Amino acid sequence: MNNVSEARRDLGTRLRGLRLAARLRGYQLAQEAGWHPAKVSRIENGAQAVSESDVAEWCRITGAADEYPDLLATVRNISAAWMEWRRVVGHGYTSHQRQIGGLEDRTELLRGYDPQVFHGLLQTPNYARALMAAGMAFLNTSRDLDAAVAARVERQSILHRGRHRIYLLVGEQALSTTVGDDAVMVEQLQHVIDLLSLPRLVFGIVPARSPYFRRVTDFVLYDRRKVLVETVTAESAITQPRELSLYEKVFVKLSEQASHGWSARVLLLAELERRQESE
Repeated sequence: MNNVSEARRDLGTRLRGLRLAARLRGYQLAQEAGWHPAKVSRIENGAQAVSESDVAEWCRITGAADEYPDLLATVRNISAAWMEWRRVVGHGYTSHQRQIGGLEDRTELLRGYDPQVFHGLLQTPNYARALMAAGMAFLNTSRDLDAAVAARVERQSILHRGRHRIYLLVGEQALSTTVGDDAVMVEQLQHVIDLLSLPRLVFGIVPARSPYFRRVTDFVLYDRRKVLVETVTAESAITQPRELSLYEKVFVKLSEQASHGWSARVLLLAELERRQESE
């Protein structure tokens, strides 16, 4: 279940309440709006997306004009919560990197986990370039790679200024996943080792043999107000408190399993040495 489905159901429950308060049956509301009779039921059960015009009609028919501004904001939030990657990068990867950079700049406590690759705040330009190029190839787009890499690297200034506290975890697989080639990985691993001394950064590696407790994809927590989750097809923004608390719970569990400090350095050095031998 994703946050969009749940938000649609919550919205449907609110709209059902307005219909019942107006003493209308579903078919009556549908008839007045000129809709198929099943549309009201689908909306109220969260099975169908609700448009802004749908909400306007619903409020007009049920005499709930005062509810319209809040319901409209809810519809827009739902629409923005689940963005397909093609829409995200429709204006170029650089724009998206700057949006993420602005969000990071407004965040005091940033916590992130990725099972497979290093977070953008830890990436060298060559690692970022190889990662983005692979993503562009997957989505059949090839625009603004140079500018996007520069924007991602620019985001990393928060590691050295302000009141930011940054806690980043990776799965042990991130050390052995080859992004680019061995030369890129050698540079990347050395870069992370160098970053371990930064006072604003806490870095941990979740061992591959850690006990299972929950299936986890990559996610980033921005204070206690938002989580961004990446899937194959989309980026999901989660803001509901009960969902945020579950992501915090997952992060705490991962951090308890992770190797930090000298133990993390040992893992990085071992992979760095293996990569250097294979160059």
